Amino acid sequence: MKFPPLLILNIVGLDNQLLERTTYLKRFAQSGQKCQLIPPLPAVTCTSQANLLTGTTPREHGIVGNGWYFRELAEVFFWRQSNFLVQSPPFWDTFKARFPQLRVAKLFWWFNMYSSADISVTPRPAYPADGRKIPDLYTTPPDLGEELQSKWGTFPLFHFWGPLANLKSSQWITQAALDIFERFCPHITLVYLPHLDYNLQRLGPQDPKISQDVEEIDRLAHQLLPAWQEKDAAIVVLSEYSIFPVQQPIFLNRILRQEGWLRVQNKKHVGELLDCGASRAFAVCDHQIAHVYVKNPSDIPPLRQLLEEVEGVEMVLDQEGKRHYHLDHPRSGELVAVAQTNSWFAYYYWEKDECAPDFARTVDIHRKPGYDPVELFFDPQIPFLQLRILYKLLRKHLGFRTLMDLIPLDAYLVKGSHGARPQEGQPYPIFLCNQKLSLPERIRTQEAHQAILQICQNLFR
Repeated sequence: MKFPPLLILNIVGLDNQLLERTTYLKRFAQSGQKCQLIPPLPAVTCTSQANLLTGTTPREHGIVGNGWYFRELAEVFFWRQSNFLVQSPPFWDTFKARFPQLRVAKLFWWFNMYSSADISVTPRPAYPADGRKIPDLYTTPPDLGEELQSKWGTFPLFHFWGPLANLKSSQWITQAALDIFERFCPHITLVYLPHLDYNLQRLGPQDPKISQDVEEIDRLAHQLLPAWQEKDAAIVVLSEYSIFPVQQPIFLNRILRQEGWLRVQNKKHVGELLDCGASRAFAVCDHQIAHVYVKNPSDIPPLRQLLEEVEGVEMVLDQEGKRHYHLDHPRSGELVAVAQTNSWFAYYYWEKDECAPDFARTVDIHRKPGYDPVELFFDPQIPFLQLRILYKLLRKHLGFRTLMDLIPLDAYLVKGSHGARPQEGQPYPIFLCNQKLSLPERIRTQEAHQAILQICQNLFR
């Protein structure tokens, strides 16, 4: 089939104010359609992407955050990759039903395992029994990961997230995307570049150093987009959320523990573990959103009153409030707390740092019962930090089990966050397109989805 291709480039954290500081992307925006995007609640990666790709809301697709409480297991899971968790189909399924030969490449967008995309590439480290974490990928077709890494080097997983996170991961993704476009000629390609997200959270959007990050991601866009422009492609550039400067973390779980709602298990060799199944209430903290799971319905009114009085909490949604924001899905907490835009929710539930679980000081996105942006930092209190890192890496190389406990427990280090919706005068994420569409200045994610559908209908006919 000879259809013009479509590229959807997701530049995380790029908002309408940062766009004005770019060169290439600003010129791209001026030559086509430019809109501000009204993100969903919560404005976080997994929910925003699910909204954009399915055109539905958490009420239908079930992605109520980057993670949630699995009640049947009495466990919290974050950053799961299975597309089976998404309960609504992506936009391309409609067109693949009409044109079975239509090829879709989904590169580093989330829920990238077992989707209907023909080509998938997503981070998937290997965990040998000796405790190591080895950078690797999950790909469709299965051999693609080895081919890409043979050509472009091992995927820089430790530069994709953690204290070393930087431009290298986005550079690798850009090279892989260009390679896949040349080799497979997909009709629809989705590419995710995470670079801006890192220092916007570490330093905050007002830090002068952010200008360098903006220039770097602008250069990568200039490297990537021309390959599609040469094929007369339709191109969409968007972002999932904007990042706000924050001054204070909110420790909901510590408050719930002090008030007798939350329970822990104290394990001698591990530290304190959140005991979700035994707790009357606890919070799954996800940036500026916290799903609060409450065991007994009679506890909901007094708990809501308690949460509303916490400094930094903007609002607390009950069932009616969740319905208003399309968050009334069984996966949601009985209550949903939303932070003010200058605050964010830290998952910490221990009262003394010496009682923190061993994984709290490591980069461990799957074990922690909440999102932890402090993983973007090395602990500044560790003496001779570089020597300690080298020593631990040497032990791992020699096959010894080693705890990489290099992450601080100081939530005040974080200077940027997201999840709440922007208010008037604050930056909004962007939706740019080189196609002629009749769009207002500001659109919701469902309207962005409709715009993508319209582009596809114009291309694939």
